[in-house]
Amino acid sequence: MGAKATRQTSLDLPPSIPLDEWRRIGKQIFVVADSSAWWLGDWLIYGQSAYPDRYRRAIEETSLDYQTLRNYAWIARRFSPARRRAALSFQHHAEVASLQEREQDYWLERAERLGWSRNFLRNRLKGARQGEEAKDKTIARMSIQMSVPKDRRQYWAQAASSAEQDLDTWAMSILDDAAATVLDE
Repeated sequence: MGAKATRQTSLDLPPSIPLDEWRRIGKQIFVVADSSAWWLGDWLIYGQSAYPDRYRRAIEETSLDYQTLRNYAWIARRFSPARRRAALSFQHHAEVASLQEREQDYWLERAERLGWSRNFLRNRLKGARQGEEAKDKTIARMSIQMSVPKDRRQYWAQAASSAEQDLDTWAMSILDDAAATVLDE
C-alpha cells in the first residue's frame, strides 16, 4: 500500500488509505525533505573545493536562490555529520548554528531529550540571550531564592562559564538532569 505514483510535482494517493499508512507516508516525506537540506549543504561544500563557481552552478541546478544555498552550506559546515542529530530537524540545527560548538551541543541535547519543537527551542534561545524566559505561555515564571556562601556561588558561576552558559541556564540544566535521573527518563 502507499502512493500510487510520485512525480516531481505531485503525490498520487489511493482514494482510501488507513490513517497509519497516511502518517507513515508523511513521515517519509518529511525525512526526505529535511535530509535534502543537509544533502544540498554537503554537496555545496564539496563544490567549494572542486569548482570555483559552485553557487552559480548550484543555483542553475536547484532553482534555489543564492542566500538559501549559502545558508545550507553554512549550517552543514557548522555540524560535521557525526554531530548532526537525526531526531532533530535541519531547522533545529539552524537555530543554534551561530553558537559555539559546546553551546550548540547543549541546546540540541536538551531539545532532543525534552522533545522540543523548533519554535520552542527558538524561544528558549531567545530567553537565554535576553537573560530571562521567552515570552511563551508554556513557560512558567519561577524564582528560587536561597542563601549561598559567596565562594560556592563563585564555584557555580565558574562551572557555568566553563560550560559557556550563564548561571541561570546552567542551574536549570543541572536541575533538568537531576529530575530526569530521579524520574528515570
